[in-house]
Amino acid sequence: MFKDYIQKKMEQYVVQYFKAHSEVKLVVVAGSVGKTSTKIAIATVLSQRFRVRMHEGNHNAQLSAPLAILGIDYPGNIKSVGAWLSVFRAAKARIAEPTDVDIIIQELGTDRIGEIPHFGTYLRPSIAVITAVSPEHMEFFHTMDIVAQEELAAANFSTQALINRDDISGEYAKYLTNANVNTYGTSASAEYHFIDEDFTLETGHKGKVIVREWQDPISVRIKVLGEHSLRPAIAAAAVGVKFGLNATEIATGLAEIRAVAGRMNVLRGVKDTIIIDDTYNAGPLASACALRALYNLSVPQRIAVLGSMNELGDSSAVEHQALGMLCDPNQLAWVITVGDEAEKYLAPAARAQGCQVKICKTSLEAGGFANSVLESGAAILFKGSQDKGFLEEAVKVVLHATEEESQLVRQSAVWMQRKSAFFSKFS
Repeated sequence: MFKDYIQKKMEQYVVQYFKAHSEVKLVVVAGSVGKTSTKIAIATVLSQRFRVRMHEGNHNAQLSAPLAILGIDYPGNIKSVGAWLSVFRAAKARIAEPTDVDIIIQELGTDRIGEIPHFGTYLRPSIAVITAVSPEHMEFFHTMDIVAQEELAAANFSTQALINRDDISGEYAKYLTNANVNTYGTSASAEYHFIDEDFTLETGHKGKVIVREWQDPISVRIKVLGEHSLRPAIAAAAVGVKFGLNATEIATGLAEIRAVAGRMNVLRGVKDTIIIDDTYNAGPLASACALRALYNLSVPQRIAVLGSMNELGDSSAVEHQALGMLCDPNQLAWVITVGDEAEKYLAPAARAQGCQVKICKTSLEAGGFANSVLESGAAILFKGSQDKGFLEEAVKVVLHATEEESQLVRQSAVWMQRKSAFFSKFS
């Protein structure tokens, strides 16, 4: 009851805030994968002209989203009445004070059916960006149609929406009731899309952004790795156009975009190797895209360290097998797996493709094995779900310098204690 009261109270404060500050616009980002990268890309571009509020973390749950929207810190003790009274006072002050932002950008996450639609009971965003519809939390959603209805709900309660044309199947258009929808992506079928002209690991992608409203494209350079990493940038460009930014502002913003920690972040490894740190989390779509990005690198050796993908429910076997079938022996020197699901389903499928496979129980073992087989100048991908995997600890084993550990995810004292307890089970 206490939590329900807090939730309702915070939602009411958000409604009051936007009523008092109607000039402030809200952009929400929903989707199965890519929300944080897209949110940050949008903020980077819009910041070229506007004052932007964006929570750095992924405060996208029901209780934390109102706090992030209002720019109020999450209380350290959520069971403390006094802490929540302080939050309420801060919310009232935020409503009464002159606004310090022009645009608020907020992720909307979901773990269970109905959580995205609930945001629509108190939010009226100017723009919703839907990044993907792909398998997620399938132990609760069960079917992809249910996932699509959940994620696309954000488009329906927003004034207008931008939909990722590449990662959302056209069959799900039947769940859209908002007629004011445009598409973005890296394929020419999207209304806002990217034409890739050149790529280097040092400078990123050089190309042109095609804008539906403009006759001339925008010449840009975007320093990210992988075609799927370009899509958040194109979403940001599209949002920038919607808010009236000019070509120079958009190009400047896109040039400032960088990979988020643990999300296709390129690091230096031992023996002049390239590390693709994609360890924040893993699902079928993002894992397949990461593999393709690895294949596109011109290097003497490629290694894929693939952890189990969690939250897939009854589809786990099929999805792990499908990822294993994407492992190409002509592209990969080794496939290294971590976790039970990857061992049971991914590893046999990769072997059947002709790949050399090493099965490891922990990320520490995987990092050690990768270090033992690495050749000079190789590229190594680390991709896995956060719980029961923690592949960022495997990355540490092959990093060129320990000071770069600060760029890895989940390095706080709390996380390190949790990981120590997890790894102790295998000693």
